[in-house]
Amino acid sequence: MTLLSNNKPLNKQLNKYAQWKYWVLVVTLIILFLSALPSWYGEDAALQLSSKKPTSLSSEQVYQLLNQAGIHTKRIDQQRQNTLVVLQQADQQTLAKNVLSQAFAEDVQVTLVLAPAAPNWLLNMGFAPIKLGLDLRGGVQFLLDVDLDLVFTNQALMVSDSVKQFVRQEHISAVMVRQGDGAEVNIEAAQPEARGKIRQFITQQYPLWQVVGRQDTLIVSLSESEQVKLTNLTVQQNLQIMRSRIEELGITEALVQRQGENRIRIELPGVQDPASAKNVIGATASLAFYPVLETGSVNAMVLKDEQGQPVYVARKPVLGGDHIVDARAAIGDFGMSKVNISLDTGGGKLMSDFSRDNIGKPMATAFSEYSRNEKGQAQQSTKIISVATIQSQLGSKFEITGAGTHQEAQQLALLLRAGSMTAPVTIVEERTIGPSLGAENIVNGFAALALGMAVTLLFMACWYRRLGWVANVALIANMVMLFGLLALIPGAVLTLPGIAGLVLTVGMAVDTNVLIFERIKDKLAEGRSFASAIDVGFDSAFSTIIDANFTTMITAVVLFSIGNGPIQGFALTLGLGLLTSMFTGIFASRAIINLVYGRETRRAIKV
Repeated sequence: MTLLSNNKPLNKQLNKYAQWKYWVLVVTLIILFLSALPSWYGEDAALQLSSKKPTSLSSEQVYQLLNQAGIHTKRIDQQRQNTLVVLQQADQQTLAKNVLSQAFAEDVQVTLVLAPAAPNWLLNMGFAPIKLGLDLRGGVQFLLDVDLDLVFTNQALMVSDSVKQFVRQEHISAVMVRQGDGAEVNIEAAQPEARGKIRQFITQQYPLWQVVGRQDTLIVSLSESEQVKLTNLTVQQNLQIMRSRIEELGITEALVQRQGENRIRIELPGVQDPASAKNVIGATASLAFYPVLETGSVNAMVLKDEQGQPVYVARKPVLGGDHIVDARAAIGDFGMSKVNISLDTGGGKLMSDFSRDNIGKPMATAFSEYSRNEKGQAQQSTKIISVATIQSQLGSKFEITGAGTHQEAQQLALLLRAGSMTAPVTIVEERTIGPSLGAENIVNGFAALALGMAVTLLFMACWYRRLGWVANVALIANMVMLFGLLALIPGAVLTLPGIAGLVLTVGMAVDTNVLIFERIKDKLAEGRSFASAIDVGFDSAFSTIIDANFTTMITAVVLFSIGNGPIQGFALTLGLGLLTSMFTGIFASRAIINLVYGRETRRAIKV
């Protein structure tokens, strides 16, 4: 009988969880087990077909074409403009691509991909296999160099043109404006009064530029802090544009990140045809629309058209490619290819105002590309692809012609739709890892993981005996949860160093149980009952476990934040492994022990 007075005894059961805690444990394990399950099935070789016309592809047509070529398919999934063809044999993937590319010509883009081999019921629940890194899956890696010199030169050109215009407006004579190296402009003026006016103009209009006087010359340069800021903004914008281009290609699981001051590293796992990716990633294309001036104009810039004839245009364009929000290739009159352009609000207003004031006058469309010469220096190639007379006021949507064949128009539309680079980029390094090497890394890595787990399970079973099997069950549950988290977290990628993190996690997971079980053995040696030793052992080891794992978690966070590629892969599995190890080592192990051994009651006095 339980009494409520201060001196009356009351019964309390040791090692008992509330029912809701068991439900949390069971539901968590089931969800993460289902999340980890698709990775067990692996992936199949597949083709992704993308078309601009939703009705141009049919699964029956694709099946017949492949069947006639002796290529067997597992399934064909069709969704709007994309069709996924999953093959039975991986060695027929290249052959299937050639068959479909020839059959559909330029209307369909065929990409080599890998598709999950898990059952549809599992995929329909939203679960997917773990994303593998470049070293495990094979693929291609690009290292791109962002040429910042051109960015600084363009900034200096803007200041130079503004100063020249100011000098003309103010009728200041004996002034020579020259561009220096990078973001620097040299202004020579013999009269002190002229130098004072120019200095005041630059200070007001360009406060981020520094002006230093040396005898009769003003040296105008961009401040170092602004150069750093401009560098960061340029590289960051190019990063976003690269991600957009990769999405346009239909390549998933890509890694695009900054490396060093002005380089971008791109990893494309699973890409077996790097040529198509290289053509788009390495290209730097932009459009600009210029007013056409009279032949021989003094302030004009001379560009050549496709026939090599000179075209005189204004130095400053009406607008550039940064205002383009959409571009689509189409067939115009007489079968000529064209590109339909859509501008943002700002670009639409600029084009509308310009075309309204220049009806009946010509406007040139210039196409620019960047490449590197033999000396490694970036060079710009600009040509006029069309000169058209403005017939009426234009808006945010219009079309351009002269882009070449329909395939070239599609390529131009893709580049413009993905964005125009603020600085030219060139591929300085390309590495390709074959799928066979990636498969070998997977086999070796998981063999090491299996060996480490087997030895650990055997040690725990022999050393701790009746508690050892509890640690082994918790360790297996820990690995299932860890694989489930890797598959569930967006952006998580498993790499070869990540597998090393998994092997390390095995040791860290049982380390939690070792601390607890050693405390239990100490309490048993003091003469406590088994149930009492369990209760005190878990409670006394808890703070030590939290402290040890918290300090390791700090290391994992630091590695992930400042590292890249392989280092991040290791830090990711290490950090997630710490979380799952604490969950299974403390919570799951205690739940199992409570169910099996926690049956003893004791009398406690309520004070």
